[in-house]
Parts: sequence; C-alpha cells; structure tokens
Amino acid sequence: MKKWLFIVLLLVLVCPAWSKRYKVEDVPMVHLQDETRYVSNPDGILSAQSVEAMDEVLRQLEARTGIETLVVAVEEIEDGDCFEFAYQLGKQNGVGKKEADNGLVILLVRGERCVQFVTGYGIEGNLPDAICKRIQERDMFPLLRQGKWDEGMLAGIKSVNTYLTDYDEWKSSDAAEENLEGLLIMVGGFALLVFAFLLFCFFVVLRQTKCPYCKKSGLQRSNSRLISRKNGIKTNEVIYTCKYCGHTVVRQEQEEDDNYTGFGGGTLGGPFVFGGGHGGSFHGGGFSGGSFGGGSFGGGGAGGRF
Repeated sequence: MKKWLFIVLLLVLVCPAWSKRYKVEDVPMVHLQDETRYVSNPDGILSAQSVEAMDEVLRQLEARTGIETLVVAVEEIEDGDCFEFAYQLGKQNGVGKKEADNGLVILLVRGERCVQFVTGYGIEGNLPDAICKRIQERDMFPLLRQGKWDEGMLAGIKSVNTYLTDYDEWKSSDAAEENLEGLLIMVGGFALLVFAFLLFCFFVVLRQTKCPYCKKSGLQRSNSRLISRKNGIKTNEVIYTCKYCGHTVVRQEQEEDDNYTGFGGGTLGGPFVFGGGHGGSFHGGGFSGGSFGGGSFGGGGAGGRF
C-alpha cells in the first residue's frame, strides 16, 4: 500500500499533464499589482528575462500609442477554446481605454498549442486580422513549433509593436521579402519559358526529320536545286533522304537571297519550310494606475495552432 502511495505522489510531483486547467477568472492579473507589467505567466512557461523584455516592449507601446495589452501564457484552459478564452479575458477584465476601445489580448495555451490575438474596435483598422495572422505564421509559429516559447512570444510582441509604432520600418522589411519572392518568381518564370522554347524547338526539329515511311527521325538533306528568285527571296527544291529506309521527301524551302540588290518584297530571316511532310472588437477600460477600467469586449483578431 505504501508503495502505491509513493508512486501516486511521485506522478503528481513530476507529471506536467496534471497541471491546472484555468478558468478566465483564475488567471492572475499582474497589471493590477504593477502597472508596468503586462504578461501573466502563472505556469512559468516563459522565463523571467523574457517576461521582463515583453513588459518593457508593451510599456513603450502603451506610452507611444495608448494601446493597452494583456499577454497570458498558460498550460491548459477549460474547454480548450482559445478564441473564447482570449475574448473573455478582454471582456471580463475591461482591457483597453474607455471610449478608445484600444485593447489587445495575446494568448498562448501551450497544451492546446494555440496562439490567439483579439483586438478592439479602436485598433482593428491599425492591426487588421490578416496582419495578426501573418505575424503568427511568420514570426511566432516557426519558433513555437520547436518549443522556443520565449523566442516565439517575444518575436510576435516585437513585431506587433513595430507594426503599430513604426509602420514604415515594417513595410520596408515586408517589401524586401516581397521583392525577393517576386524576383524568385520572375527567374523561375523566365527559366520555364526558356525550357518551353527549347522543348518546342526540339519537337519542331524532330518533326522535320521524321520519315513519313518508317516513322523514324532519319531524314537528312541530300540534294537541292534553285527554283526561282523573286524580290530578294530564293525558292529551293530540297531533297531529304531517310538514313534508315532510304525513303526520299521533296520540300520547297525559301530563304533570303544574299545577291539581291533591288527594292520591295522584303526578306526572310533564315529558311522557311512549307509543304512536305476576421472581425469583431472589444471595448476596454483603462490600465492607468494599475487597474482595469471595465467595459464591453468583442472578437476581432486571429489565431491558430502551431
């Protein structure tokens, strides 16, 4: 009996799967105790250094734009619905300044492997759903898939901050990536055109040398005679003989007459052969003074699993 009790106790101590499943009201609101803190990290998923770095970025974001942000990182949540949980975090805590509706909630649930952004009416135009999704897919998910929780969350928050405070820098970085993609597409398209042209030439040559009798590509030019000269164009009768079966094919071909000195008629360059074979938002209160103001909350933003 004592042996079984020891095993159960050991599992309780070391098994992370038995971690707490949070309700919205259970998440500690660190901003209520310290107005310079924005990241709630009750399960210790993020390191103290990364939390401090995120708090500093978000403090500067609020100072420059007035946008109030709540970041939550937990292991498990009740019901597993990341969107609804993030939505209720904003709604029940009144994230965002009253009248401005400029709140932002960023949620990481490691057990569900999900990230969710929710934005308020006031910043929905500044931080549209498509940009939220792009930040997650480009800056966060590649790191989070490797278990780099600190790096992934910090990269996402920094990218949000850059987009909201220095749009020109974001666009220049974005434009550089788009230009590279465009260049690769252009080079790939050009290579495809060259390949298609060479393939076309190959089939033209193959067709011109195909013997109508034995169907092999064995026709070789064996003789020719001049038929006419007119307006700078020579017409020749050319005989082709198949090297496999000896069958002959007679064709008329035209080419430019190098000895022509008259006018009119035009020229042909080389022989010419013829004949022959998101939505929603949240209304927030205020973070000033280390407190939430209180207000209604909607559901814009974006989210996904990594």
